[in-house]
Amino acid sequence: MFEAGTSRIRVAPRGISIPAIELVVIDGPSRGARVRVENGFARVGSASASDLSLADFTVSRVHCEIRVHPTAIAIKDCGSTNGTYVEGVNVREGEVRPGAAVRVGKSVFRIESVDGSSVVPISENGAFGELVGASLEMRQVYAILERVAPTNATILIEGETGTGKDVAARSLHAGSQRAAGPFVPVDCGAIPENLIESELFGHVRGAFSGAVSDRRGVFEEAHGGTLFLDEIGEMPLSVQSKLLRALETRSIRRVGGNTERPVDVRIVAATNRPLAIRANQGTFREDLYYRLAVVEVTLPPLRSRVEDIPRLAAHFFTRFSGSDTSLPEAFVAMLVRRSWPGNVRELRNFIERSVSLGSIHADSTRLGTPSEPPPSLPALPSTMESFVPLHLPLKDARQAWTESFESVYVRSMLKKTGGNLTRAAELAGVNRRFMQRLLARLGLRASDVASDSDDEK
Repeated sequence: MFEAGTSRIRVAPRGISIPAIELVVIDGPSRGARVRVENGFARVGSASASDLSLADFTVSRVHCEIRVHPTAIAIKDCGSTNGTYVEGVNVREGEVRPGAAVRVGKSVFRIESVDGSSVVPISENGAFGELVGASLEMRQVYAILERVAPTNATILIEGETGTGKDVAARSLHAGSQRAAGPFVPVDCGAIPENLIESELFGHVRGAFSGAVSDRRGVFEEAHGGTLFLDEIGEMPLSVQSKLLRALETRSIRRVGGNTERPVDVRIVAATNRPLAIRANQGTFREDLYYRLAVVEVTLPPLRSRVEDIPRLAAHFFTRFSGSDTSLPEAFVAMLVRRSWPGNVRELRNFIERSVSLGSIHADSTRLGTPSEPPPSLPALPSTMESFVPLHLPLKDARQAWTESFESVYVRSMLKKTGGNLTRAAELAGVNRRFMQRLLARLGLRASDVASDSDDEK
């Protein structure tokens, strides 16, 4: 009960303020149309589901995207046929100013500032399920995931390879009302085209050669839980229409069967290839794309959230070593300087390999300081088991072996040439720029390696 004279105070949701803008069509068949950009994102195209839908046959179905940030407005072409032109310049991705005119096909729209502002929610948490990171980019992602996790909304997760799309899917399931049900992941890119329909929907005995008994598909296996369709962009066109029907009707028909079976599943899809571009290319159904993207989440690459690297490294170190001790500062500094093209997965594998080989302290001091010279190269281990990470799957072990070999080879070559990068590149049969990129990826400096006083073993 509230006392007389008091009133309820509404607390505004935590978030960041962004400028309010409108997209106004100033030329073309849809001249005069306008739309306000909500939540900092708008999609422009000829598809009816676009935020700004243009009745222009020269405009691609999904032509370009507009994202509003606190201090900038970004535009990105979605692989359109005719390109996106800002003030006459063909732009694939870049920043634009308010008042800029954007030509798409035979239509032109202007980006106009309007009174007021919008608030993009951000989470107060530094993690969501298994996802780790307290950067602004990740807390914006958490804000979306926290709101949709308890619902049954279909979710599309996009992001580069290694950004953690599968981790986000598992975390969504764990935070949903279906957490007690099954979580069934399916890699759509790893299943042969002639088997994917059976994998999804199951089959009846005699449906095709080799179908010796009835078999449930993953839709039935995930009944009451979550079905995670990874690499959905690799799904063949021939199966996409059947997947769309299953999503619309919430029922499936086994291959060779003649009866519909109801299924109760939540769909979470993921792709490292933007489906908007694949829809323009004709390799992915546009209607299926919009059916999957009820809620769309893009996981940022690790290079755009460098401040999360120390926290992620500590998280993985604790997981693989079982120790709560802190990582050496020099080691963390080396991690922050690396580019990590493989994103979080590459960082995780690097930490696991370093723990397995016991090289964390060696790697941290390899950088060297004026008062402490870098150590010598470690001798090769006497047994294969201590050099090859046999506890890892083949794919991860191969990557770990390759990085270890590259590190030993480059360091040895630079010592041989006294730190002469150009000469080392010539001896290695690569150009100088390639050698520079390789050093940056390995977290090495030519001067540090050359100053190693110990001879190679």
